[in-house]
Amino acid sequence: ADNNPSEAKKQKMSIEQSPDEEWPEAWYMVEGEVEDQKKENRQEPNKAATVEALRKIGIQYWRMDAEKFSYPIKAVPWDPKDAVDPRLSALRDDRGYSYADIITIHPDHLPGFEEKVKAFFEEHIHDAEEIRYILDGSGFFDVRDTDDKWVRIHVKKGDLMTLPEGIYHRFTCDEKDYIHAMRLFIGQPVWTPFNRPQEEHPSRKAYVATFIEEKKED
Repeated sequence: ADNNPSEAKKQKMSIEQSPDEEWPEAWYMVEGEVEDQKKENRQEPNKAATVEALRKIGIQYWRMDAEKFSYPIKAVPWDPKDAVDPRLSALRDDRGYSYADIITIHPDHLPGFEEKVKAFFEEHIHDAEEIRYILDGSGFFDVRDTDDKWVRIHVKKGDLMTLPEGIYHRFTCDEKDYIHAMRLFIGQPVWTPFNRPQEEHPSRKAYVATFIEEKKED
């Protein structure tokens, strides 16, 4: 018998991640520096990255209905309690997201657009989970796999993805130069990027222990 009904209820309420076929397309990138970060930069022939490989490095994903609900172009902050999408509300409550903001990365809406996009593309970690819900447009999240290879994930409208604390990653627009996204956070938001190398950073050490050393033991 379950001695903790509230815990059982919480587990039951947990919003399951989307099945593999709904995840965004991902592939291994060309080796070395890329000439144009906004291009797909696939290997020849293309080498797909499986959902299993993404899960192994801590990526989580939920497919959302971004067509049914509208959001402001920019809102800093945006109260996640204002969510009218029941799936977003459930995810917010299940994962404890208490802060959100909404930004649009586009030359008309982001001052210093080109410099900002270049800055986003610097390889870095955060000391907290990174949560992004793509409301419109598209872009690329690049993440390092357990062998330190770049995997490019093409996020589009309706994708809600989380990157674990301490993973090396970077972001860029694709060639459309437009992405409308919600950033969610547990507690007070901290967007500080810690550029690589960060091997001694506690968040990086915790990530390595959980996702990389664990893999070596398998």
